[in-house]
Formats: sequence, structure tokens, C-alpha cells
Amino acid sequence: MAAEMRAGLASNDSEGESGSSVLLKMLVTYVDSLPSGCHEFAFLEYTSDSFGGKEQRIVKQESKGVSIPQHLMSRGSNELFDFIAAALAKFVASEGEGFHLPEGMQRQLGFTFSFPVKQNSVASGTLIKWTKGFAIDEMVGKDVVAELNKAIKRQVIDMKVTALVHDTVGTLAAGRYVDNDIVTAVILGTGTNAAYIEHMNSIPKWCGPPPESGEMVINMEWGNFRSSHLPLTEFDVALDAESLNPGEQDASLFADNVPPKLEIPHILRTYHVLMMHQDTSPDLRTVGINLKETFGIENTCGKTRKLVVDVCEVVATRSARLAAAGIHGILKKLGRDIASPDKQKTVIAVDGGVYKYYTFFAQCMESTLRDLLGEEVATSVVIKLTEDGSGTGAALLAASYSQRLQAVDD
Repeated sequence: MAAEMRAGLASNDSEGESGSSVLLKMLVTYVDSLPSGCHEFAFLEYTSDSFGGKEQRIVKQESKGVSIPQHLMSRGSNELFDFIAAALAKFVASEGEGFHLPEGMQRQLGFTFSFPVKQNSVASGTLIKWTKGFAIDEMVGKDVVAELNKAIKRQVIDMKVTALVHDTVGTLAAGRYVDNDIVTAVILGTGTNAAYIEHMNSIPKWCGPPPESGEMVINMEWGNFRSSHLPLTEFDVALDAESLNPGEQDASLFADNVPPKLEIPHILRTYHVLMMHQDTSPDLRTVGINLKETFGIENTCGKTRKLVVDVCEVVATRSARLAAAGIHGILKKLGRDIASPDKQKTVIAVDGGVYKYYTFFAQCMESTLRDLLGEEVATSVVIKLTEDGSGTGAALLAASYSQRLQAVDD
């Protein structure tokens, strides 16, 4: 992975060319500094993290959730962004009397957009492709910030996007705000990705003068990472061929008699795997209930239920080990995989339901990373849960960059 990271940092082909041989996009985010805990902000923030299947959250001290209807995932871009803008308008209208903007001040929006985007600045970016079940072809190649800003204007809201932030970058910003030792962030939820802080002299594809900080946050886009060093099973190949993005996915119990519901895309959710895997009842009752209620599989015997649990464990173990290997690759690239004389502390911010709720997965990932690092190095490496980091981080970056722009104008 470390070698592919360097290749992605050197190649502009990774910025969206579908035929690129680069395996990691290593997208430049234009976030060259992260807010620290010494800054105080009051902010309104909107995050589209739920585009991957969760809820959206519109945040101003407290959160409000709004689910995106399934039909909007494949309709026109105007319909999707109008829905988002309408939710924002409703939220703004519900603000209490205790919240007042200074006269002449426009609301600044942090927009978390959890899809591959080629950014042109911290507040603009063109969509490379959809993932997570979205398929609005007309949006590919368009600036997502421009589309949202136009929808906001149609709702007559005095607001604009100040920061376009991937969820991993938001998690990194939120984590770094409270802990300056955080160097990378990893999302382990509906999808998976990582972002980290890179030195500018290690980004050959950067054009123009380097930022004053000498650093840049890189969005790795590692969710579709594949390598000749990682073996593929026949199930990986079959799942990949039927996915929305063939060539970019990495998964019989029922032989040729597959229950009809198991043919439905995305019906097997992570929480199903979690619940069945963590079933400790003598007869694996939870496994039986899940198979019946979710998939319509009746009257399963103890042997079948045990086999399902074993499959869950194999999949979870493999996934956790791959996640640990990815994190180790980042630390290796940053030179944090070896012992330092001053015992430099390295913190990894992690967000996402898989890590938070799937105890087996989290423990397996952590133990694998310890094995890869060795005990001496592992003692200075900490994995830290950063809940709702993507939303909070987007808000912090929007407030921070708004202040920077204001300072330049002044």
C-alpha cells in the first residue's frame, strides 16, 4: 500500500481517469491546515454522509436527521439537491431566538460529500463517480458545490458552501481539533476510506506554490483498493461482477437454491452480520430469527446456524485484518511504523458503525495492527473513536476557512 500511495501522489491520472493504472487516487483536498482546540467557533453545518445509506444530519449544537428517499438516489441532480436545500431551509426556519447572525454575515456551510471528488479548491469539486448505490449519471463531472449552492438560492436561503469535505477529512479535522497527535482518520461504516496529513514535498503532482503550512490533507479513496498481493476468492469475483462498479469491489451456503431475498442487493446489512455473529444463545436463536425475518429462510437447523456464524467470523476477520493492513501502510508511509527515540505518540481517529458497534471487528483490527507494528511501536500507537467526526469536522473546517477568508478581505 505504501508504494501505491507514492504512485498516487505522483500521478494526475488518479484524479479521475477511469482507465488509470493507479490503484489509489490520493486526492488533494486543498485542506492545508486543520483547526486546533485553541479556536472557538459558532457554526451551522450540513453533512451528506447519509448518501451512503445512513441518515443526513443538519447540525447546529444539536442534530436533526433527515433520510434521503430511495428514489432520489437515481433521479435528476436538481431533485436531489433541492431536497437537501429544502431540508436546510426547514432547519434554518426552526432556529430559536437565541441564535442570531451578526448583521451582514452570511451563513457558512460545511458540506460533507462522501464520494470521490476531484477538488479544485477547498470549496469546489467535480464528481468523479457515484458509489454506495447512487446512480445520477448527469452529475458526474459536475461541481457538486455549485449544484448545492444553486439549490440553496432556489430556496432563498442566505447561505453558501465554504468547505467541501469528504467524511474521512471531516473525521480527521474533528479528531485533530481535540488531539494534536492525530495523523490519520479512517471510516469503517457503510463504506471505508482513509485520509491523512502529508508533507507537500511528498506530493509530486501538486502544481503551484506550496501552502504556508507545508502540509496537505490527502483523501486516499482506498475503498476500491486492490493489489496483486491480495488474493481474490471466487466469491470476491462474483460479488464484484454484479456490483455497480465492477473491478472495484472485494464476498454457498445454499448451493443453487438461493432464497429469493438473498438476490436483493444490499439486503444483507452489517448489523445482520453483527447480530448473528455475536449470538451467544445455546441454540443460536438470534441467527434463526434473522434468517427467517430478513431472508425468509424457514426452519434452520443448529448446524446451518453454526455455519452462518462461522461465515460471519471469516468475513469479519478478513475485513478487520485488511483494515489493519491499510492503517499500517499509512503509518509506514509516514515513517511511524518504527520506534522513535522520543517515543512519539501516533493517534488514529476512527469513525463508523462497524468499528463502534462490532466489537469483534474492532478487537481483531487492533490486535492485527499490534502484530504488524510489533509491541515496542504499538505502545505508542492509539486508535481513538471519533463519533460523528465527519459532521463536526465539516463544520469546523467551514468556520475555520470562513475566518481565513474574512482575514484576507480585511
